[in-house]
Amino acid sequence: MKTGTKSKIIGICVLLLVGLGGCKMGKVVVNTDIMNNEVFRIREEICTLPQARVILTNYQNMYATMYGIDLWEREFQGNDLETYVKELTISRLAQIMAMDYLAQDREISLTREEKAKIKKAAEDYFSSLNDTEKEYMQVKQGDIEKLYTRYGLANKLYTFLTQGVNDEVSDEEARVMEAQQIFVSDKNKAKEVQQQLKEGGDFLSVANLYNEASETEVSFGKYDVVQEVAREAFSLENDQVSGKIKTENGFYFIKCINHYNQEKTDANKSVILENRRKEAFDDVYQEFITNLPSEFNEKIWDKVRVEINEEVKTDNFFQVYEKYCNW
Repeated sequence: MKTGTKSKIIGICVLLLVGLGGCKMGKVVVNTDIMNNEVFRIREEICTLPQARVILTNYQNMYATMYGIDLWEREFQGNDLETYVKELTISRLAQIMAMDYLAQDREISLTREEKAKIKKAAEDYFSSLNDTEKEYMQVKQGDIEKLYTRYGLANKLYTFLTQGVNDEVSDEEARVMEAQQIFVSDKNKAKEVQQQLKEGGDFLSVANLYNEASETEVSFGKYDVVQEVAREAFSLENDQVSGKIKTENGFYFIKCINHYNQEKTDANKSVILENRRKEAFDDVYQEFITNLPSEFNEKIWDKVRVEINEEVKTDNFFQVYEKYCNW
């Protein structure tokens, strides 16, 4: 993070609602009105320290469940995990608040029934907290209701902006194949591989000698590999081996093991459809946030630390939200 106490936090973001990416920090914005319990503002809307702690604590415990008790000794995406989770928390909350302003701009609001569900969700989650968790996060039920309201409005905006997206994904577009690969970066080594395969060399044996990729056994869809590889690989039938495939970074050889994995293809359809929705959303969102004023109280957030406490185990904030507010 940049030094200073107030930094612009609305930048180029990837959609929060599908669990991707975060927001880039921008230039410092000075405003002497920002208070000690305010982590950031977007226009007049404020994210308080207790609200941010709720999301941070839930992320903290969700990651601990996934990766184990030695979690905080590890690095994640180039940072220590504490830094990563703190930045994830701020970027997620900033995007939600920005989306709510965009919802207002599009005259999208929550119905009375939706507000009632949010109130019930807040009661449910708050009642699940023990006294230590409430004290640790410094949170009240009103903070939970505010957070759920923001998430609910953001979800409604996302649905509105993506409702016209074509939801038909063909088997061929989504097809996932299983294969073996050999990658070499050197042209002379590529010639050696090509010659050995041409002479009938066993693909795996040649791969053990030459493959520079981290894996030999792979599965992928058409959009998961560079165009040159996709074009050649998806023309293969089972047990066929490609010729030398030249790419910007080196040379590939592909052996098709299964040209159509039904289970992975079905799963890939959901990925492709969600990517279409993200693109449709992003076209509108990116333009909207360009000049959206925001301030970040870096001084107070830098003091926040991820603390391991056996009595602070709450990790169901998002599960409770989905239970009541999945619209």
